[in-house]
Amino acid sequence: MTIESVAEPAAPAAIGSDIRTGLLPDDRLLVKARAVTKRFGGLLATNEVDFDIPRGSIVSLIGPNGAGKTTFFNMITGFYLPSSGSIIFDGTPLVTTSGKDVKGKKPHEVAALGVGRTFQNIRLFGTMTALDNVRVGANVHLRSHWWDAVLRTPKMLNEEETNRAEAMELLRLVELEDRADSWARSLPYGDQRRLEIARALATRPKLLLLDEPTAGMNASETRDVTSFIRRLRAELNLTVLLIEHDMRVVMGISDRVTVLDHGQVIAEGAPAEVRSNPAVIEAYLGRGAAEA
Repeated sequence: MTIESVAEPAAPAAIGSDIRTGLLPDDRLLVKARAVTKRFGGLLATNEVDFDIPRGSIVSLIGPNGAGKTTFFNMITGFYLPSSGSIIFDGTPLVTTSGKDVKGKKPHEVAALGVGRTFQNIRLFGTMTALDNVRVGANVHLRSHWWDAVLRTPKMLNEEETNRAEAMELLRLVELEDRADSWARSLPYGDQRRLEIARALATRPKLLLLDEPTAGMNASETRDVTSFIRRLRAELNLTVLLIEHDMRVVMGISDRVTVLDHGQVIAEGAPAEVRSNPAVIEAYLGRGAAEA
């Protein structure tokens, strides 16, 4: 699949053309990242990245292998602490830099604020049921203490009942309610992908990060997942950030596309703009293709 071979999608409906980094006022942004840099020893994974995610949008982060996409995901979600820069989510700083001092929130703190994610390589609890995998996702919102569990207090019992009901509702949403009692590892690959999304939704996110959600899927499964992501945005009022290598998915679903190459932003804008950008074509296909 090449950039140029993808049919031009319909224009995005709700976000408008003023979606480049720095053009939207802060109250329209769910995520505002500035000068985000991550070094692993001598390797510069991301370099002074500025990145905005408008509320209610579907934004794709693309680029060749090793471009820094998953590293950026991991910094938003607290798995990595940037070497420098700042990330603000819904008005709350996730990462702040003061001189050489960099502070960031932990993954469970980020999740509690409203950031849910899936992983490039599926990370389910294989010997737990599908239902229990989803229930785990809601743990960041439980308020019972250990003594509530020991004493089986009404508070804990009510939370458990609510947790189970919400988990079943999410399984219905991803059409897995009939597999609630199946071990996660026994599910087909596509069902495991949907289960991981359900677990992410159990954190009650405002922002859902999807890392290659259609990886390993056939054309029919990919269409189903693409439609499902659109439905999630509409029905749950979600903002979505995804990494995806399938350009048909990227160009067909995104309000905005940002392209990383060697840790730097080389292009951003509406899908049609990015698709024809010479720097993007060169990054994916080489200089000869860009000059052809």
